[in-house]
Amino acid sequence: MTTLEVDGMACDGCEEAVIDAIEGVPGAESATADHEAGVATVEGDVDVDAVVAAIEEAGYEATP
Repeated sequence: MTTLEVDGMACDGCEEAVIDAIEGVPGAESATADHEAGVATVEGDVDVDAVVAAIEEAGYEATP
């Protein structure tokens, strides 16, 4: 499991957008996001840089 800090999430809809972005990355098996904690997790064999790029493309800032 990989955990990332995600800035910019403010609601459940933001969490869904981040989860959808992560799950679109090759190798991602599942993802979670918590806007109150400002974190997201991804399960699977993924390129962390690709996950960060996907989150940022969705409009949020991510830090591994």
